[in-house]
Amino acid sequence: MKIYYNFFVLLLLTLHSNAADLPQFYPSSWWVGMKNKQLQLMVYGKETGHYSSVKCIQPGVTLKNVHRFKNKNYLILDLIIGANTMPGMMSVQLSGGTQPDQSLRYELKARKKGNGVSFAKGVNSSDLVYLIMPDRFSNGDLSNDRIPGMKDQTLRRDTVFNRHGGDLAGIENKLDYLYDLGVTALWLNPIWENDMPDRTEHGYAFTNHYKVDPRLGTNAAYQQLVDACHLKGMKMIQDAVYNHVGIEHFLYRDMPDSSWFHRWPAFTNTNYKDQVLFDPYAAASDKKVMTDGWFVPAMPDWNQHNAFVANFLIQHAIWSVEEFGIDGFRIDTYAYNDLDFMNRCNKALYDEYPKLSIFGETWVHGVINQSYFCENNLQIPYKSNLQATTDFQTLFYGIQPACNEKFGWTEGVNKLYTTLAQDVIYKDPSRQVIFLDNHDIARFYSIVGEDTAKYKMAFAWLLTARGIPQMYYGSEILMTGFTSPNDGYVRQDFPGGWEGDRYNKFSSDGRTKKENSIFNYIRTLANYRKKSPALTQGKLTQFLPVDGVYVYFRHTDQQKVMCIMNASSDKQTHSLSRYREKLGSALRGKNVVTGEVISLNGTVELPPYTNWVIELIP
Repeated sequence: MKIYYNFFVLLLLTLHSNAADLPQFYPSSWWVGMKNKQLQLMVYGKETGHYSSVKCIQPGVTLKNVHRFKNKNYLILDLIIGANTMPGMMSVQLSGGTQPDQSLRYELKARKKGNGVSFAKGVNSSDLVYLIMPDRFSNGDLSNDRIPGMKDQTLRRDTVFNRHGGDLAGIENKLDYLYDLGVTALWLNPIWENDMPDRTEHGYAFTNHYKVDPRLGTNAAYQQLVDACHLKGMKMIQDAVYNHVGIEHFLYRDMPDSSWFHRWPAFTNTNYKDQVLFDPYAAASDKKVMTDGWFVPAMPDWNQHNAFVANFLIQHAIWSVEEFGIDGFRIDTYAYNDLDFMNRCNKALYDEYPKLSIFGETWVHGVINQSYFCENNLQIPYKSNLQATTDFQTLFYGIQPACNEKFGWTEGVNKLYTTLAQDVIYKDPSRQVIFLDNHDIARFYSIVGEDTAKYKMAFAWLLTARGIPQMYYGSEILMTGFTSPNDGYVRQDFPGGWEGDRYNKFSSDGRTKKENSIFNYIRTLANYRKKSPALTQGKLTQFLPVDGVYVYFRHTDQQKVMCIMNASSDKQTHSLSRYREKLGSALRGKNVVTGEVISLNGTVELPPYTNWVIELIP
């Protein structure tokens, strides 16, 4: 019996070894019936490029070209998948090389039901997006906290530098909590494998584009989470990173040739100066450093002028939508990409999925700067097809000074008014993604000095202003943190997401009285917003601020909502007579948070740092 057992173990090990040595396909699978019939299929394996004969056998599939590289571990196949091709396993036959002949199987799937209509719905101004860093939200599967063989074996929750164990199962476990809060869409920081030696919790250093990081779960777990969201009527936004990869990515460690990444005589950081891309006087060398310089030393910068790189990235984006049914993308470090490539990538996605949403991170300083990277009304040579950006301008030059600066001719809440007045530059400002904080900047509760009145005022703005509101996990329970000395301090664990946590703040019983007050305030406004045509679809009319009081309306033909923000530290007696053009005949309104009916015919007494949200009563 022992002899048979040992033989069986040896057989399993042999089979495993042979399987591991098989060439790998990128994309890992594809579909028949796509609008774009072309597929560029990468075959990666030991000395794969030495095969002199390549055949792809599947009725309807045509092999147009075979590309070979200096590195003989690669082949790239140009395929045409004809309109009449049926789903099935395509045979890829490799022969005439230094390795034994191989017959590989590649799956061509049937498209998801609805062909991009029942999924890839996109987000819009009716949504509330909730940003989660999976490693720091909730640990639903203890078995994947450490994965043998991965380079980062840390698991320490007492430091912000290491992994903590949160995962996709933990997020799925909390969907009822998020739905109750009023969330309609999730945006997860990247979920793809980051097999790097350290700081792997953030997810922005991909080492495999087609494998979910095992410490977060599996591809099947990601699919299960997306499906669970859709069953609740919630959407999924995927974080896309086109600019760079982790330095341990196989395409960097074992490059097809030297043209796949930007290379310099000595390490060269990007200059992080977006202005040079639109500055009519900019030096060409400054533009090159901005676009081709590396973001950080551990993240090699793709050469997106390389057609193979461009196709690899575009196909992965399309594969993500079709494979998992996601509804949109947030694009990391948008300004550092080659912008012509980004237009091509965006268009490829729009062509396959017309309702898909794409918004880009543009951490820049100025409305013109920001508008340059998305659809705008500027008469300039470069025209972006990106729908919208993450709106850092209304944050840094709007709601932050409204909360923290004294009112003045150009100070305080006047900055919020002035920033929004520049919406004339955007093609569709309602698609801009507005926010108070995220994983890269200080928690807003800390920014306002942990003043709950200011915090409520800002959240009322977030949930009533134009655009798509995005909130950061834990904002509803007053999580704090600054990025100094390290950005990990704004990425702390959500209390209650781990077995044995002292407090469970997913439950009202585990929250303090102050935390429940904020939670209930946000939940009330968020769920009211879901059903309010004025807040989800309405136009914005804003009035010039007076003595720190800023009044704006959201309105449709069916509903009007008036927001009265007192952004000063003093109680204000404020006349409403100058707003009669939008009040119309309405003499009363209902405070949507408290239910109180308020007279709108005269003056109102406004406490300091208040933003009343009032639905007009016809």
